[in-house]
Amino acid sequence: MAVSGPKAVLLSFASLFLLTFHLSAAHRIPDYSEEDEEKQCSRREHPMIYFEDLKPWVSNFTYSGVRDFSQLALDANRNQLIVGARNYLFRLSLYNVSVIQATEWGSDEDTRRSCQSKGKTEEECQNYVRVLIVYGKKVFTCGTNAFSPVCSSRQVGNLSKIIEKINGVARCPYDPRHNSTAVITSQGELYAATVIDFSGRDPAIYRSLGNIPPLRTAQYNSKWLNEPNFIAAYDIGLFTYFFFRENAVEHDCGKTVYSRVARVCKNDIGGRFLLEDTWTTFMKARLNCSRSGEIPFYYNELQSTFYLPEQDLIYGVFTTNVNSIAASAVCAFNLSAITQAFNGPFRYQENPRSAWLPTINPIPNFQCGVLNDDGPNENLTERILQDAQRLFLMNDVVQPVSVDPYVTQDNIRFSKLVVDIVQGKDTLYHVMYIGTEHGTILKALSTTNKSLRSCYLEEMQILPASQKEPIQSLQILHSGRSLFVGLNNGVLKIPLERCSMYRTEGECLGARDPYCGWDKKQKRCTTIEDSSNMSLWSQNITECPVKNVMVHGQLGTWSPWQPCEHSDGDSTGSCMCRSRSCNNPQPRCGGRDCEGARIEIANCSRFCNENSPCPLPIFWSSWGPWNKCSANCGGGMHSRQRSCENGNSCPGCAVEYKTCSPEACPEVRRSTPWTPWTPTNITQSGARQEQRFRYTCRAQLADPHDLQFGRKKTESRFCPNDGSAVCDTDSLVDDLLKSGKTSIRIINGGWSFWGGWSSCTRDCELGFRTRKRMCTNPEPKNGGVPCIGSAMEYQDCNPHPCPVKGSWSCWTPWSQCSATCGGGHYQRTRTCTNPAPTNGEDICIGLHTEEALCNTHPCEGGWSEWSEWSLCNEDSIQYRSRFCEIHSPGSVQCAGNSTQYQECLYNEIPVILPASSIDESTNCGGFSLIHLIATGLSCFFGSSLLTFVIYVYCQRCQRQSQESTVIHPTTPNHLHYKGNTTPKNEKYTPMEFKTLNKNNLIPDDRTNFYPLQQTNVYTTTYYPSTLNKYEYRPEASPGRTFTNS
Repeated sequence: MAVSGPKAVLLSFASLFLLTFHLSAAHRIPDYSEEDEEKQCSRREHPMIYFEDLKPWVSNFTYSGVRDFSQLALDANRNQLIVGARNYLFRLSLYNVSVIQATEWGSDEDTRRSCQSKGKTEEECQNYVRVLIVYGKKVFTCGTNAFSPVCSSRQVGNLSKIIEKINGVARCPYDPRHNSTAVITSQGELYAATVIDFSGRDPAIYRSLGNIPPLRTAQYNSKWLNEPNFIAAYDIGLFTYFFFRENAVEHDCGKTVYSRVARVCKNDIGGRFLLEDTWTTFMKARLNCSRSGEIPFYYNELQSTFYLPEQDLIYGVFTTNVNSIAASAVCAFNLSAITQAFNGPFRYQENPRSAWLPTINPIPNFQCGVLNDDGPNENLTERILQDAQRLFLMNDVVQPVSVDPYVTQDNIRFSKLVVDIVQGKDTLYHVMYIGTEHGTILKALSTTNKSLRSCYLEEMQILPASQKEPIQSLQILHSGRSLFVGLNNGVLKIPLERCSMYRTEGECLGARDPYCGWDKKQKRCTTIEDSSNMSLWSQNITECPVKNVMVHGQLGTWSPWQPCEHSDGDSTGSCMCRSRSCNNPQPRCGGRDCEGARIEIANCSRFCNENSPCPLPIFWSSWGPWNKCSANCGGGMHSRQRSCENGNSCPGCAVEYKTCSPEACPEVRRSTPWTPWTPTNITQSGARQEQRFRYTCRAQLADPHDLQFGRKKTESRFCPNDGSAVCDTDSLVDDLLKSGKTSIRIINGGWSFWGGWSSCTRDCELGFRTRKRMCTNPEPKNGGVPCIGSAMEYQDCNPHPCPVKGSWSCWTPWSQCSATCGGGHYQRTRTCTNPAPTNGEDICIGLHTEEALCNTHPCEGGWSEWSEWSLCNEDSIQYRSRFCEIHSPGSVQCAGNSTQYQECLYNEIPVILPASSIDESTNCGGFSLIHLIATGLSCFFGSSLLTFVIYVYCQRCQRQSQESTVIHPTTPNHLHYKGNTTPKNEKYTPMEFKTLNKNNLIPDDRTNFYPLQQTNVYTTTYYPSTLNKYEYRPEASPGRTFTNS
């Protein structure tokens, strides 16, 4: 008779031998040789933090339908992160990247339709944000706008409020795939490095906005910029620095890419006649990042940089070419090494057939000095314009801090980099966070210690294992110890320190993490700030951490049920059996063996010798495993169970309990975000005081949600009422006692309705107003949770500019006198522009022009100028007159006649005699035929000579114009290298006739700084027969500039 149900039975060893052999054959564990096992266990790998382990620590932000979260800008003063994505701008909280404001910024339908009509895809014809800069109370941002770049300035507290909208050309690329960078200086000038045309053929480093003229690099000159990929820009001292990679024009053997650093002076105003509207201080040098050896291995392509201003140190990520074997490295450069390269000699090529040779630097320690010249060269830099036109490539290479890179890695490409400075127990550590093309972040040390070189502290998998994508942006918040990651589909926030994840002293010290150390008093892993006593806080960063390769065994899945038989001599029977193996995974490198049954038997039938069923014994099954402890620390309970077999009741208990995790829980502290600044009733020296606060919470239990209110930190600042200076901040910490025990009924607080808005703090130029609400609906009682959120709300108001009353400018110098003697007048003017009246205010009161008498002394002689000769009268007489300018002439003044007469001489040239102080004859002398012939011959020869001179001059100008023609290519690279026999500067692509404006700035900047534009133009063409390749003259090179008058 069969036994119903999946009841297991006990079988003898002899009866199960065949069953075990049969089932184990299908689930045989692979055999590893001792040699392979030892090799696997001796591998030294860096620790890996998998996505599932990292997920509880990570805050994530996504927005439906939005992609390309590539631009991140920190605004720590307002506790927000500004994010630029495709067609959207966001304000996120720095605390947990929750959305504060989402503003749509897409292209209009007409612009998208126009973009697609030019052959672009719908994906490309969107608005990709490529410039995002927070400065002061504004956010400057630019987007591709479907290949019609546009920029706008917005309020930092309300991104939907547009203050100004301007053209984005030369500030943002047309194509979202083009690399670009931009920086705004403290004076408000925008320095942008991008391509400034639709086809991407005109790269430029361009300065705009601000109060000085716009400038750019030389147009269509591959020696200045040769198909660059711009990486970063920094405003440092007197210079603005740009980091990029480009095709090396000085490399004559094939095509290769070099990484560069370039700089320009911020006081550069361009040249006069030569290099007009063009940088005169542009210089560039090569960056070297290579692995040392007899034949160095170069990492030529710069991908990302990070500037540490406290150390004057610039870190850079370098990779190999995209078509070669993948390899990456991280090098660091001192600002002094960069300055040393720029103070060294230049590298110059005399002509296309000559080599690039060193040339002495005329100004070896150039610091943006200007000429002391009151003439047309006023405010020009010290550099000679001819030198600035040809000397810009430095001969010396910028060498890194160390001979070898800090980090090298084969078979992978790094993409982004940020660096944090961490105080360890004995020294400062530079911790690098390196983004990879696979979407992981490597945490590494920057050190010259060889034992820690290329040392990875950990590798974080921020994406699921099945998802791989490059990291688009990295931003680090040093004060909040947070890392913000921009991805294609969202933004992540990752804490830089996670010391509490290390439970034991061995795990804490073995992590070699500069953020963490073991506190022997608290017996937990803490940061140096949370340590109870520095003498009891230990850290051990002497070697690289090693991944724990020990693997504990886990049982695999059950096999399908199969029929099996048993025989114990006196009886036989049949059963259903299944098995599982210890292979998910199998134990390795000293790991524990699997726990639990590997064979399960059910539905067995046994018969006695008399063919009648035998009575089944009633017994307890073996105890099951202990379940998970109810608490990880502080004492908990866990239990295990057993079941009664073959019966309904067995003596004893089916469940057994036991205490577990008796060790004390670590105290975890967390601080809430700062509340907004709120005004108080305290004033000091005419300034109002504002306060903000936050709570520090601590958890002493295993449940992280069970928090107790601890200290309240209050921060105050004094702000001048007139807004003339920034607010001064001081901090004070109030220790508040923990509230009493909760009563029987806990009431959580609730907000009342908002009150009315207060009056605006300013009548114009952006003030603010407030409204309040009370935590009285209901009030928190008996330990209830207080209201969450701010009790006061702020709103901008009166953003319109203040009215300005007009005021006169200074008087101009006096003009020239209208007469040299006898009394004249001169004048001077002023304008109502200091400042000009705006917004309906009063205009300037008074005269805008003043006149005064001048040169009132009597004229010598007293007579005025003779008038014109009159027409001939009927007596063939003509006359002219003059008058006495002196009211009461003396005896020697106004002598002579006031009228002169002469006969009209027809067919002769009249001669006007000069005035005389004595009486002269009024008759004119006659001319003979000889005089007429001599005059005619003189005029003929003079005109012939003048005609010849003009002809020679025109021929010479035409020849110069042909030799100085600018080559305008039809392809992005106008210098095509073909083969190894002829220098690449000698071959050009034939091209169409095209007209370029003399001023190669964008139209907006030409209007702003040069309102009276001339119509002079240059024509671009190419005359292949003008010059032979052996007749090249450097003075007739395309880089020269000629004026067109």
